[in-house]
Amino acid sequence: MARPAAEVREPSSTRSSSTSSQERTVYEDDTDFFTAARNDSQSSLGPTLCDVPFSPDSEESERLRIISPISRLPPELLIAVFARLNSSADLRSCMIASKTWARNSAEMLWHRPLCNTWQNLTNVSLSIQKPDGYFPYNALVRRLNLSNLNEQINDGSVQPFMACKRIERLTLTGCKKLTDSGVCSLIYGSKSLLALDITGLDSITDHTLKAVAENCMRLQGLNITDCSKVTDESLIEVAENCHALKRLKLNNCSLVTDESILAVAESCPSMLEIDLHQCRQVTNASITALIRQGRQLRELRVGHCHMLTDNAFLELPKNIAFDSLRILDLTACHHLRDEAIEKIIDAAPRLRNLVLAKCREINRSSRHCIQITDTAVMQLVKVCNRIRYIDLACCQRLTDQSVKQLATLQKLRRIGLVKCQHITDRSIRALAQPIMDLRHPEQRQKQVPSLLERVHLSYCTNLTIQGIHALLNHCPKLTHLSLTGVEAFHNDPALTSFCREAPPEFTEHQRHVFCVFSGDGVNRLRNHLNESSAALYDTEGTMYDDRDPDADMDAEAGQVAGLMHATGINDDDEDMDEVEAAEGSQYGGSGEG
Repeated sequence: MARPAAEVREPSSTRSSSTSSQERTVYEDDTDFFTAARNDSQSSLGPTLCDVPFSPDSEESERLRIISPISRLPPELLIAVFARLNSSADLRSCMIASKTWARNSAEMLWHRPLCNTWQNLTNVSLSIQKPDGYFPYNALVRRLNLSNLNEQINDGSVQPFMACKRIERLTLTGCKKLTDSGVCSLIYGSKSLLALDITGLDSITDHTLKAVAENCMRLQGLNITDCSKVTDESLIEVAENCHALKRLKLNNCSLVTDESILAVAESCPSMLEIDLHQCRQVTNASITALIRQGRQLRELRVGHCHMLTDNAFLELPKNIAFDSLRILDLTACHHLRDEAIEKIIDAAPRLRNLVLAKCREINRSSRHCIQITDTAVMQLVKVCNRIRYIDLACCQRLTDQSVKQLATLQKLRRIGLVKCQHITDRSIRALAQPIMDLRHPEQRQKQVPSLLERVHLSYCTNLTIQGIHALLNHCPKLTHLSLTGVEAFHNDPALTSFCREAPPEFTEHQRHVFCVFSGDGVNRLRNHLNESSAALYDTEGTMYDDRDPDADMDAEAGQVAGLMHATGINDDDEDMDEVEAAEGSQYGGSGEG
């Protein structure tokens, strides 16, 4: 952390002119406050502290003639140059170069003070409280993140930051020792606050959110995940006062009901993302209102909202397309049936990610949607042609026909086909085929390589090494490939040597069949198969990869039952959960593994 004020000195007259400069605040209209990784130099810079009056007096003109051209740059250009410096050390060097440079680099060095160690936090706190500092450091702080010290932060730790009333993003994730008193001390008077993340602060009550409603009218993002004591009373006040709210995460806020969600739908028309995971008192009325009135809504997560039924979607207005909706997570919404899914597909034609894990009425017999057929998948591809991620694990009625249609999706990045036991190398070849580039109609013959990044094929028992080899060679972006239970792989030590290690909690049997290639393991497998390609030719010089797989299908089909017995494939949900979590094949969460 930079030493606060002792490195630079300035006459008092200059100091007063600096602090009286006009403020310039830039509010970001469309920023993911909780997940996006941005270059901090792109954040708003606040007061320039550099608008030194320019006068054409002869003395001043003479001075300008003898100084270097870089020193004559206006503040805006200096700030643009300094914004490209990624190192705090470089910015500190700029501060000691000259008073002009100091005035223009200080705010960039201080807009997000580094508080990743207790010593850094102490230095920052002392500088903010120093009455005769070279700059008003408390006014320069725009982003404050104390989550790295979440085990140590308490109400006393945050007291020095009470003077920082220009904070735009406040992140207190996991600071469980904080109470309403500590958080409210940071919120009172914070008219510039755009995003607040208090995930995991289970002692927080309505008192904090009422303070937010009273002080933070510009709020755009609010994350109160696991704040289980928050009720409708304060959330309604937030909705009615913070009309600019765009992102709201209420995961595991079990006291939330329709009353507050309806208020959000009514008062926050700019809502982009809302997460109601485990808000079990939410009913159809809330979901219908959020979609109907939130015409900009991109992401809606209602996993484990067990009171939802088909009517949440069937009551949406007819002949209206909700084009903004991209992600809909319906995990464990047990009462949803096929009618609701058909309505969703019709109403949201640009949907990219639809999660239906554990929707029992759709699949009718287990945690996966095993009744889904080729016809349903092909209709989905026809209507929702922008899908990027799709997981069809345990859809055992699917065949190569539907996978070939999925392979035509222009934006497909990740596909899960775990335990789709009817698919063959034909499906894999289809996924490996170059995609027709339709962005330029005049160049319809132009093809681009497959964009697939993650492919999950565990327990697809008809697959061969030759099909996987084709997939590897035609998918240059592939970084994750799961082949657990595919006999051709788990019986070949030369191939499994490139796998990642099975989780330590797995049984001996699970470790034996575990076969997942990630990162460099994918590249090493590809290189190994390419180097061994001579073994893929038969006596006539024909590569197995080019043969019709139907010739061997009957023989392979006879091996399926034996393999299922040998690998322990069954319909036990808990066992599949454990294997898929280790492989990263469940898209109900982040999609990562």
